[in-house]
Amino acid sequence: MAGMEEQRSHGSGGPPWAHGEPPRWLTGQPGRSASRLPWPSTVLLGAVVMIGSTIAARGQMDERAPLDLFARLLLLLAVAVLLLRHRHPVVAAFGSSVAAMIYLVAGYPYGPVFLAVAVGCFSAVVSGHRRAAWSAVGMVWLGHVLVAHWLYRWLPPSGDHAARWGQELGIAAWVVAILAAAEFVRVRREQWADRRAEREAAAQRRADEERLRMARELHDVLAHSISVINVQSSVGLALLDTDPEQARAALTTIKAASKEALGEVRQVLDTLRTPGDAPRAPAPGLDRLPELVEQAARTGLTVTVETDGERPSVPPGADLAAFRIVQEALTNVVRHSGSRTARVRIVYAPGRIRLRIDDEGPATGGDAGGSGNGLAGMRERAAALGGTIEAGPRTDGGFRVRAELPLPSGSSGMPEQMEETP
Repeated sequence: MAGMEEQRSHGSGGPPWAHGEPPRWLTGQPGRSASRLPWPSTVLLGAVVMIGSTIAARGQMDERAPLDLFARLLLLLAVAVLLLRHRHPVVAAFGSSVAAMIYLVAGYPYGPVFLAVAVGCFSAVVSGHRRAAWSAVGMVWLGHVLVAHWLYRWLPPSGDHAARWGQELGIAAWVVAILAAAEFVRVRREQWADRRAEREAAAQRRADEERLRMARELHDVLAHSISVINVQSSVGLALLDTDPEQARAALTTIKAASKEALGEVRQVLDTLRTPGDAPRAPAPGLDRLPELVEQAARTGLTVTVETDGERPSVPPGADLAAFRIVQEALTNVVRHSGSRTARVRIVYAPGRIRLRIDDEGPATGGDAGGSGNGLAGMRERAAALGGTIEAGPRTDGGFRVRAELPLPSGSSGMPEQMEETP
């Protein structure tokens, strides 16, 4: 069921980030295949840099060196190294920055070459390499300050003059804007990753809870039915020669119990194979208690059922839990108690169901009242509904199981207190 919910969530319409998934162009992630290089975006960026630099050069013909083959190669290198920005973001950031620095030192026109630096450093920041990105951007800015204010005398173009310090403020603002945008995307990317991890963990928890519920159902069904089969097979073997009719009755009981167990196991497995589908048969509830009493009678256990209060509208989950708790308690009487009688008391109180199952004992083995998965399963069922289970020996001998299961508001029953007498 959890898997289908995830598929429905991702398969619904809307942008990916509406479901907590960041758009790949924003995060710099490589997409489904990590082996693919970002060719389309890099080619587009290369076209912008080449065309933009040509246009910028026309406006700076009297101030900067003209674009030649070396300048074109530097621009191409600054963009081409960005093909590595997904696999090797640090190499991409420093490669584009070094190419841009050489471009500036050679006196070529200012232009979109800085866009390549911005993309490289942006990718490094969002991929977690913040120090490398800041170092690359700082290198470009510091190199520009040195070239524009001190080294211009010895560098092309000839006759160049110092840049205005006010220009550095604009460049510094550009650098801060790039890094601030990259940091914002990095934080958002971490948030998206946390949300994705939370969804996956929640889906795993739902899957684990569903597996636990299935295991609990199978245990309760099989433990009860196999206990009945075990007792009746012992009776049949003992009476096979002396009382064939009684042995026949025992075999009939085994057949009925095994058929019922197979039906319930098939229902659980069908639900497991087709999660999300409605069950083909209704889940058992306290209305099937007479069948449980009849099955117990076939094993030689006499069960007395007392009901107090008016039965309210009980949700299927609570009804199933109440039935399974009574079933497991009676199964434990058959398996672990020397008593041949048991009493079941059901009280419908306002907003809750109270159950009590008693047997006279004594225990026939080391585990009075059952052990292991049986009692643990009862406690898990009650806890899943916000209820409680108490199970232990009685002061006068025997064993008692007490359970209290809450009901949704609106369910009504007559308030009754359970008697404390054995």
